[in-house]
Amino acid sequence: PEETVTGSFASFIHAVRPEHLSKTVCQRSKRMILDSIGVGLVGSTTHVFDIALQYCRLYSSVAVSSVYGKPGVKLSPTLAAFTNGVATHSMDFDDTWHPATHPSGAVLPALLAASQMLPPSTKPNGMDFLLAFNVGLEVQGRLMHFSTEAHDIPKRFHPPSVVGTMGSAAATAKLLSLSTAQCAHALGIAASLAGAPMANAATQAKPLHIGNATRLGFEAALLAARGMEANPLILDDIPGCSGFSAFYSVYQPKPLSTPSDHHEFLLEKQDIAFKRFPAHLGMHWVVDAALSVRNLFINYAGSFSPSLIRTIVLKIPVSKYINRPFPSSEHQARHSFQFNACSALLDGEVGLSSFRESSIHRQELRELLDKVVVEHPEDNAANFDKMYGEVALLLHSGDVLTGKCDTFYGHWRKPLSKESLLKKFRSNASHVLPEEKIETIISMVDNLEDLSDSSQL
Repeated sequence: PEETVTGSFASFIHAVRPEHLSKTVCQRSKRMILDSIGVGLVGSTTHVFDIALQYCRLYSSVAVSSVYGKPGVKLSPTLAAFTNGVATHSMDFDDTWHPATHPSGAVLPALLAASQMLPPSTKPNGMDFLLAFNVGLEVQGRLMHFSTEAHDIPKRFHPPSVVGTMGSAAATAKLLSLSTAQCAHALGIAASLAGAPMANAATQAKPLHIGNATRLGFEAALLAARGMEANPLILDDIPGCSGFSAFYSVYQPKPLSTPSDHHEFLLEKQDIAFKRFPAHLGMHWVVDAALSVRNLFINYAGSFSPSLIRTIVLKIPVSKYINRPFPSSEHQARHSFQFNACSALLDGEVGLSSFRESSIHRQELRELLDKVVVEHPEDNAANFDKMYGEVALLLHSGDVLTGKCDTFYGHWRKPLSKESLLKKFRSNASHVLPEEKIETIISMVDNLEDLSDSSQL
């Protein structure tokens, strides 16, 4: 089995050790954990989270695992993972990687729930937790690199519903100390539980993709631990019998080498994108471009006066599900180039309040949306590593003002500073936690290697 792609992944999951994590990988992954917890906490204030929690409380028999933002409420481990996964993606505020997926939300809730599930004598320590988290990231990243199709903004299925489920299975299998064979079966079982169509983007169903990924990967590992078997070649490219290749039209898997002193995790090579405001990642380019041209406009006219604008031209990549001229709900607004550009122009910022119903249906915003024209330049690839956003204001005077963004602040090429990340976390967590608990979490994550019992997190 070690000679197969699937076998190599299983061997890696089983054999990798804490000493294989570099200082950079530890530091970057702890930033991800902290951000994801904050996003989950503020996400626990949303309507879609309330629906998921009400559903899960119907079926919670062994209630041992905590729920974001709900002190005293516990659910069975897999349902807690599901609910917290929904919270993490309820505002589309969670981190994003390249090729495109949301890596933390699919893994962290499963590990938090599993840590509370395990008996006191087998509680994983902080380093075990950090290692399992990175295993989940590594598996997601490696699978995404097996297909050139995965590098572009998705069209058919939401990537975290596929690779996230596999990452959750791998991470939980590592935390539960499964054997090599059980790790392989966990991946095989997870592949049969994966997938969600892009048509449910910009709806309340989209957060379920992350909730299901973290829950179902967790369940796959639990099933494998109890002896369930699956195809031991699930990640291999077998002609005439699709395994994981069923999700991609182009699929070229490669073995994952057994960890050694010199193993380099993908997180070492490429950082993560953290969002400054709760919307689809593509929106961050047009918002920064819009803010840039807004400053030019104020210098030109003395203030922002929409009546001076004849046309607003957005130059964006082709992506149907985030090209929404007149969004009518918060979830549609989070997936609209037009809405986010015009909100930034009108208000000088985009934040939590931008997606309230009262903000979405403002007359002055609608008037700006009416002026938007979209163009798709051939050089603007639908790829989070290559795309750009450009906003041009064509004025009635005949003058044209233009703002362009190639790399927004928070992108993996331009990562948030420690101060910015902490500010975001404190702001998100303050919606449900007192200041002393917020600071305790920050300290605990920052010193995760020294934590004797990860269930304390």
